[in-house]
Amino acid sequence: MSDKAAIEELVQHYKELKNEIHKVIVGQDEVVDQVLISIFSRGHCLLVGVPGLAKTLLVNTIAQTLGLSFNRIQFTPDLMPSDIVGSEILDETRSFKFIQGPIFNNIILADEINRTPPKTQSALLEAMQERSVTAAGKTYQLLAPFFVLATQNPIEQEGTYPLPEAQLDRFIFNIWVDYPSYLEELAIVRATTTDASVELKQVLSGEQIIRYQELIRRIPVADNVLEYAVKLVGKTRVNSEFATQLTKDYITWGAGPRASQYLIVGAKCHAALNGKYSPDIEDVKAVAKPILRHRLVRNYRAEAEGYSMERIIEELL
Repeated sequence: MSDKAAIEELVQHYKELKNEIHKVIVGQDEVVDQVLISIFSRGHCLLVGVPGLAKTLLVNTIAQTLGLSFNRIQFTPDLMPSDIVGSEILDETRSFKFIQGPIFNNIILADEINRTPPKTQSALLEAMQERSVTAAGKTYQLLAPFFVLATQNPIEQEGTYPLPEAQLDRFIFNIWVDYPSYLEELAIVRATTTDASVELKQVLSGEQIIRYQELIRRIPVADNVLEYAVKLVGKTRVNSEFATQLTKDYITWGAGPRASQYLIVGAKCHAALNGKYSPDIEDVKAVAKPILRHRLVRNYRAEAEGYSMERIIEELL
């Protein structure tokens, strides 16, 4: 199959996926789009929103429609790294045997990831970056495809441990999950207060997802789009030749090279899902906010003058 035909097939599967997901999830179109883009881009994503906005339900629904194994890890202050990775036990033959932890699945829902200490958060670092884990000196490869979809509660302050920048940078997207509209909430209440059940159809297999991930990487990108993405990231750095006055006034720390890479990969995927064979600058702009919002650090002046991260990125675009 040619790449052109494969992109057309991907668009069809993408539409089917959204139809299946919306049998359970009401609204949240942008959130669903961004999660699917992160999956086809071979990236992890962080879902940020107050409790009760169906973040966990969304991840579970996507896992079912993709035909992937799924596990939820509820992060708590007493969670240990071995609770995620697994541990060795002494079996009946008096030899050590490794028992795999919940990380050995295709989709991992790291629920309320900021409620566990850094020692446990770091257990995800190797898994997210290398797609492998090391226990007792041995390295174990994780299942492919592998995604970490983490949730974070923005209003809970006590007993939380902010994610370090090194781990935040490994998430391709920081996705803001907002409240539903009035009509959407009516539909949610109507659908969830009866005994009706929904049958979800599996749309894709793990092998097909890997094939589409490889397809996304093969999509060509024009030089002007590459230059726009790199310059956009350069604008966020105070000491860069591309830095604007806005950057110098309101940003303490800008995005690193991984942001430039994700802008291009995300733009490729956004273009492919919309039936285009190569991304343009509009595709870069479409994925810029969720890619940049967790990679920039505002200074006190920005907070004092009410400059939100969204507003800063909007003006940089």
